[in-house]
Amino acid sequence: MDIKYLLMLQELRNATGGIFDEFFNAISKVAVDIMVFLPYLIFWGFDKKWGYRFLATDWFAELVNGVIKLTACAYRPWIRSSEIEPAGDSKVAATGYSFPSGHTTKATAMYGTVAIWQYKSRKWLSILCAIMILLTGFSRNFLGVHTPQDVIVGFLATVVLVYVVGKVMDILDTKDDKFKDMLTFVGIGVAVLAIIYIHVKPYPMDYVDGVLLVDPKKMMKDCMGGCGGVIGFCIGTYIDRHYTHYEIPKASPNLALLTGIGLGIIFSWKKYFEAAIMVQAFGANVGFLISAFLIVMFAIVVWPMVIKKYTAA
Repeated sequence: MDIKYLLMLQELRNATGGIFDEFFNAISKVAVDIMVFLPYLIFWGFDKKWGYRFLATDWFAELVNGVIKLTACAYRPWIRSSEIEPAGDSKVAATGYSFPSGHTTKATAMYGTVAIWQYKSRKWLSILCAIMILLTGFSRNFLGVHTPQDVIVGFLATVVLVYVVGKVMDILDTKDDKFKDMLTFVGIGVAVLAIIYIHVKPYPMDYVDGVLLVDPKKMMKDCMGGCGGVIGFCIGTYIDRHYTHYEIPKASPNLALLTGIGLGIIFSWKKYFEAAIMVQAFGANVGFLISAFLIVMFAIVVWPMVIKKYTAA
């Protein structure tokens, strides 16, 4: 039934001459190419506590999605059925196994957290975020890169994660540094166990005409990135809690400029230097892990020190 549904949407794409393809492709890309920078913007310039919540949700969602994907090892729709032809270049951005949807996970993590954050003060924005989650999930079906169950499970798993992260953050407000430090090591342990798990578990090795359908080693990079981000988050929050003590200098006229520069650095690293330096030097899997670790450490430790220095009275 899932393949029949995708074929029905494919017929709709063909019947309309593909006029909606770029729209839904753009919806998908916003979730993974633009919204990923929101946690840093919030952490540096708007609300440190919510910045932490966005960062934790984002990177743990990446880790959880990767672990589920590498456990289920579900093939992409076009592998399951040769009749499926993904729209445009959407196939290029569809990395990893199929189940659950990474784009839906990212959209639910980011838009969902915004919706909770802004619900009381800007309900219209919360409604818009809910619509964007639905559109992103549907776009993955419409473009032919994910089945309905990929989208539904990606959404539900992330809703649970958003809730758990929120509850943990609330509990941490009532705890001392010793308890927070203990949780730091728990988070690092979770990431390390995830790395070990995805490397020792068995994977399907299906061949067609002597060619391996899916190389599991090539499917690990997103999960490895998630693990690196989680480790960076845990270590970064420890350093901030005990040493850097970043507080947003909202009264400083330099804050907006410094925040913009920081976002530009992270964007440039992700867009141009991650593949050119880390992937080339260490391979995709280890490269993504180290790169994600460095990005989060830069965001929580390095750039806040720069902001503090150049906003000091």
